[in-house]
Amino acid sequence: MRILFLTDNFPPEVNAPAGRTWEHCREWVKAGHQVTVITCAPNFPQGKVYSGYRNRLRQCETMDGIRVIRVWTFITANEGFLKRTLDYASFLPAAFVAALLEQTPEVVVGTSPQFFTVCAAWLASRAKRAPFVFELRDIWPESIKAVGAMKDSVVIRWLERIERFLYRKAARIVSVTESYKDILARKGVDPAKIEVVTNGVDLTRFRPREKDPELVARYGLEGKFVAGYVGTHGLAHGLETLLAAADRVRRDGRGESFRFVLLGNGARKQALCEQAARMNLNNVIFIDSVPKDQVPRYWSLLDVSIIHLKRSQLFTAVIPSKLFEGMGMGIPVLHGVMGESADIVERERVGLVFEPENARDLCEKLLRLEQDREFHGELKGNCLAAAPRYERTRMAADLIKILEEIGHG
Repeated sequence: MRILFLTDNFPPEVNAPAGRTWEHCREWVKAGHQVTVITCAPNFPQGKVYSGYRNRLRQCETMDGIRVIRVWTFITANEGFLKRTLDYASFLPAAFVAALLEQTPEVVVGTSPQFFTVCAAWLASRAKRAPFVFELRDIWPESIKAVGAMKDSVVIRWLERIERFLYRKAARIVSVTESYKDILARKGVDPAKIEVVTNGVDLTRFRPREKDPELVARYGLEGKFVAGYVGTHGLAHGLETLLAAADRVRRDGRGESFRFVLLGNGARKQALCEQAARMNLNNVIFIDSVPKDQVPRYWSLLDVSIIHLKRSQLFTAVIPSKLFEGMGMGIPVLHGVMGESADIVERERVGLVFEPENARDLCEKLLRLEQDREFHGELKGNCLAAAPRYERTRMAADLIKILEEIGHG
């Protein structure tokens, strides 16, 4: 079947939305489907176009058999609500025009979190007379309020009306969590039109490996117990808690035994670096984002992965994709997110859950994993046993069944 997929994140960007879309589309192409992705020039999260690309009106390439159309957008760093909104909004007309030039698809998919992308997908579906599927990866605009980027206002209420409109118009809504499905049902969306396809892991990329010796030497990690965060350094992630934990470990006289590695970029990256410098945290190492083919090398450095989001009721519905990547690598997790994702951690016994924004609790759990190596090894084994249940090819197969049902219906 012919699938038209609209997303504002796609490789070579390395964030979770880009990875999910690419891995799903790649599997669909392998299964014989024709997939066209409309996206923008890669620039997330620093707002700088990646080397080898330009922010043109239209440029085409093929990636793993996927036809990729990149359109012009207003590009800015992932910081500042107004500029980011202009960035998001500019994708809508550009993507819609690009969609008009493509062969008529059998189904059009638009993926959130920001739903100007989804608006473009709905418009394209109307113009092409094809069914529209809404892939829901975040509850927007509630997440804007949850991180304090914007308070309730006329603008928020206007965005909420658009949100409800898109839910009504979608032939099917594909949620990445069961919790999101429950939230939508409470908003009055018919549960029968909501399917759940969770995030997962590409086990061909994320699998057990020894610590990369070149990176261990480069960052001085020999003999250290390494706790790491891999991902966006944004408003939602509350990474100040990790710095507070590093400070507690240092002041307790164990600073030389541990290293905290934070890999990635985002709106809070510079502020976090400055805060760590003020606190004299010589046990914290910041590393900028790396190409996606290099990410597993950096994961290999970790003895434990830290996942953290701010304390918010909305985030109890989130399942961070890095949870599954850690499982694939066999790396136990210290999980600072309550709700559905914490239930997975405890059910699969792949790590320990700590209270969000509680540095003391994080430190206590970290020390336990460092001191009890038998327990650490048990969790590692549980990770490797659980990972195949969240293998990305299985998730891609589940999603294509939904698209086939809609497209051929």
